[in-house]
Amino acid sequence: MDKLPKVLIVSPTYNEIESIHSLITRIGTVREELANRYDLSLLVVDDNSPDGTSNAVKARNLDWIYILDRPGKGGLGPAYIAGFHWGLAKDFDYLCEIDADLSHQPEELVNLLDALAGHDLAIGTRWMPGGSVVNWPVSRQLISKVGTGYARIVLKLELKDITSGYRAFHREVLEKIELESINSQGYCFQIEVALRSSINGFSIAQIPITFVERAGGVSKMSKKIVVEALWNVTKWGFGSYKYRR
Repeated sequence: MDKLPKVLIVSPTYNEIESIHSLITRIGTVREELANRYDLSLLVVDDNSPDGTSNAVKARNLDWIYILDRPGKGGLGPAYIAGFHWGLAKDFDYLCEIDADLSHQPEELVNLLDALAGHDLAIGTRWMPGGSVVNWPVSRQLISKVGTGYARIVLKLELKDITSGYRAFHREVLEKIELESINSQGYCFQIEVALRSSINGFSIAQIPITFVERAGGVSKMSKKIVVEALWNVTKWGFGSYKYRR
């Protein structure tokens, strides 16, 4: 029997005590359902959550869950980079991103993983046939669509949801794109990873997902994150992007 692909699901957390147990339970169910196809593990990267998220994860005491404690709130991009480096060092074949607030549905992870049979990177996409958002006001949808549309045009990328944070990678992608030189946060981190993947010629699949607005906790979105993404995309699109493969 061929060895099953080792899959690491990386989930950054900061004050996610209201959703972390449900996330773990749902991923556990998916893990059992896919046990003959993928060897799934979860890495929670916690930024010293004051609400005890890290301790809650440790209390589950499950052998397929790992915790990476960081000293303080350092941002989404650095958290993912730390998680990716951890996973690469542990020889995982596929690495995935998932939000801990249940906006991404763990049950849809199989579609992203299956897409890696023919692609290097799979991006969960809201703004395509079959994709949808739940509990988002029209104004929020408009901001997301306009932002993604602007980035697509300026960066010349044929991606319908470039800011999406539900993704699955072959390890070779993350090894190639020089994670250590990425300084972006929030949405901008997702944009830059997609841009570098495209520059390197990696094949990107777009997979429809259902995005559900968080029911508990506090959103990490801020004007600073939006402004960073807008400013950097504009700079990169007009010749100031320094990365070269």
